[in-house]
Amino acid sequence: MAAHAASPDLEPRRDGGTPAVADAPAGNWVDLYAPAAWRPYLRLARMDRPIGTWLLLFPCWWSVTLAEVSNGRPYPDLKMLALFAIGAIVMRGAGCAYNDYVDREYDARVARTASRPIPSGQVSPEAALVFVVALSLIGFLVLIWFNLFTIMLGISSLALVAIYPYMKRFTYWPQAVLGLAFNWGALMGWAAVKGSLALPALLLYAGCVLWTIGYDTIYAHQDTDDDLLLGLKSTALTFGPDPPFWVGSFYVAALLLWIAAGFLAGTHLVFFFGVALVGLQMAWQVSTLDTSDPKNCLRRFRANRDVGAAIFLALLADTLISWWAGLS
Repeated sequence: MAAHAASPDLEPRRDGGTPAVADAPAGNWVDLYAPAAWRPYLRLARMDRPIGTWLLLFPCWWSVTLAEVSNGRPYPDLKMLALFAIGAIVMRGAGCAYNDYVDREYDARVARTASRPIPSGQVSPEAALVFVVALSLIGFLVLIWFNLFTIMLGISSLALVAIYPYMKRFTYWPQAVLGLAFNWGALMGWAAVKGSLALPALLLYAGCVLWTIGYDTIYAHQDTDDDLLLGLKSTALTFGPDPPFWVGSFYVAALLLWIAAGFLAGTHLVFFFGVALVGLQMAWQVSTLDTSDPKNCLRRFRANRDVGAAIFLALLADTLISWWAGLS
């Protein structure tokens, strides 16, 4: 992809003349149904592409449900799952808006991102910061429903969130920092249930970090040409000519850590069967990955929503088995 200056008039239009974002799915609900005045801010929060929200949310739900398995409860607390869902939506939006604010000059020079709200002029940098603060306040109102330990744990993640957008300027491993920040919910879910942390939660978190490095490396291959031109760094450049080997290695390590977390939390065969199915799906991602084809990379990146759903469903099934075993 060739880098170029932002020009909203050149971008595709899907909604009454308002420039759409080039890499958003065609026909998304924001472009079709949202009020015109809201669309730039909804796009800034990535509401037109919910995959990131799912990837942020599932580790939270996994952690809550894994903690309930260890407690022998028949199902996770639905109120807690709902709070994490709201938190994931607003904090993912805040994080994306902040990231776009920090990267606005780079985004204006990259074909895939030049049509985003800030570089295209739909939202001013100052308005974007106000939007970040507003979403963060909503996130804080959600956070205070949890116990004190979880509140403090959530607040402690802000340092990672703040530094992540700058990492691609200094290290070839920004995906590692993203993984550390993006999967904090794998710690918070357990803490929300238990009021403390334990080894299963730490192993779950570590596996999620490695999972994120893998799938975000796939995603980053969409921008390698532009990154080289702009002097930006990523694992997609670090791993050189053999990305499937590296992505596959991170995926295998993630699976092993999830298995260990499940074992220590007292999960049953159904969970390990779910992890095995996830392993097959990850093997498909790696074996069919073509890093020279951006559409191929994007499809495999998005397929990780299925990974999240499969692990969550396996854990839900496991809570029922744990509860039944406790009655026997």
